[in-house]
Amino acid sequence: MNFVSTRGGCRPFSFSEAVSEGLAPDGGLFVPETLPDISALLPEWEKLPYPKLCAEFMKIFAVDIPAKDIDAIAEMAYKRFDTPEIAPLTRLDKDLHLLELYHGPTLAFKDFALQFLGELYEYLLSRSGRKINVLGATSGDTGGAAINGLLGKGNANIFILYPEGRISPLQERQMTCTGAKNVFPIAIRGTFDDAQAIVKELFSDLDFKSAWRLSAVNSINLARILAQCVYYVWAYLRLDKDSRAKVQFIVPTGNFGNVLAGWLVSKMGVGGLSFKVATNRNDILYRLFKTGVYEVSKVCPSHAPSMDIQVSSNFERFIYLSQCGKDAAKVREVMAGFKKSGKWVFDNFAADGFSASRADDELIEKLIVSAYGKYSVVIDPHTACAFADLSFDGTKVVVSTAHPAKFPDLIKKLLGFEAKADSLERLKDKQIVKTVMDADKVLVAAMIEKCGLV
Repeated sequence: MNFVSTRGGCRPFSFSEAVSEGLAPDGGLFVPETLPDISALLPEWEKLPYPKLCAEFMKIFAVDIPAKDIDAIAEMAYKRFDTPEIAPLTRLDKDLHLLELYHGPTLAFKDFALQFLGELYEYLLSRSGRKINVLGATSGDTGGAAINGLLGKGNANIFILYPEGRISPLQERQMTCTGAKNVFPIAIRGTFDDAQAIVKELFSDLDFKSAWRLSAVNSINLARILAQCVYYVWAYLRLDKDSRAKVQFIVPTGNFGNVLAGWLVSKMGVGGLSFKVATNRNDILYRLFKTGVYEVSKVCPSHAPSMDIQVSSNFERFIYLSQCGKDAAKVREVMAGFKKSGKWVFDNFAADGFSASRADDELIEKLIVSAYGKYSVVIDPHTACAFADLSFDGTKVVVSTAHPAKFPDLIKKLLGFEAKADSLERLKDKQIVKTVMDADKVLVAAMIEKCGLV
């Protein structure tokens, strides 16, 4: 299987090449040349443990890596999760389920992809003898999960940009208190969108990218999206067969990668699926699916900081596969127009299996209290956004994206007790080590040149 750019400006890449590149050389995002039909495989996948299911799914795409090596990578990736189920599916009500994606080492859904990607990087680098500098931006959880996946690995240094003062204190500590010599957290004076723009600009500078062997851990990296597809297949197969005919996954959404992974599964022959994009007050995607207009507005800090995003980088994959019919020239037109004006009006916009909901901070607070009172579950503020609209007539699966212990102050305020996790408690007394700088790609490039591997 080959992978092509959404902007059509480069040759097809193999899986290993696409993973190593991260962002395509023409500035686009890699997508499979064709999406496979996995429907016939579902019966034999039904009883597989999570690591084996991940391996079998990834083998469809990673055809340039021996099958036994994919088995080993997947087995290693999920060793540090705190439950044998890896992704428990808990029934809250007759037709309502909670998919718990916070049992990894950094207590966030990003661990599912980034533990796999960390093992995959180590595998590829050990065989090539190469060294890389991993560059990414985070609005909260990606940074900690990416760093944890690459912690102490000798062939990779990792540089993570995040908005200073706009992520939770414990999210920051997960990035800045590791003590690892290959980890470089960079706090940007600005927003997540500013940090993400710098990452894209540096990847688009092909000379710089090549000289410093940049690779990406953001969800612009195709391996992350594919690894995230697995838990949608897993959850679907955990449902009673009678419940599978009509299923809606309700997904807290900022950068669009998590929900895109589920949507891709629906395009691979898993029938009866639809998806609700659950946004916070930064509701560009909510407005898009309601109006067909994609338009940025000011980023406002919220209780759900990982979703404080206006420019959702994975949306380009959806545009390519759904709205533009794989027409790369049209994708280039859309992205250029949006970059220039901050707005794009789609002609005959098709929701294509998506709907959307919105929760401001006041509603997030009410939903956390309501979920605890009604279902006896403590949810984080991102997951709370997914409870804003449970009106779907069928099986509903709320995708729970982070452990509530990451937001202790809000939980204490609303529920009267602290949500705790041992791994986070151990961080509280450790020294924070970070670099603070203006949102300037020249400054970030200079730091990579100073501290990067060559």
